[in-house]
Amino acid sequence: MNLQEIPLTPNNQHFSITLAGQLLNMRIIWRDAAGWVMDLMNSADEVLISGAPLVPGVDLLAQYKHLGIKGALVVAVENTAEQYPSKTNLGLASHLYFIPESP
Repeated sequence: MNLQEIPLTPNNQHFSITLAGQLLNMRIIWRDAAGWVMDLMNSADEVLISGAPLVPGVDLLAQYKHLGIKGALVVAVENTAEQYPSKTNLGLASHLYFIPESP
């Protein structure tokens, strides 16, 4: 398994990333009561996923298999309690990983 950490900081951010050979644009935004949410766009900046909450321990792409992204996006936290990433610990005590599907 080739685990890829997507480096994040506790700031709003927008960047390009290649996941399983697909060039995508990812935006991570703090939405106060909703917490951190993710938008995923194709390379032409057309929205594929909008406002997906960064929920720890689940595949954030599970309901979007029709997009053809061959893998899972998972938030992992460093403590044993499955806590949502806070405004100040994203990328520090909570991490976003891409886990590609086996060929």
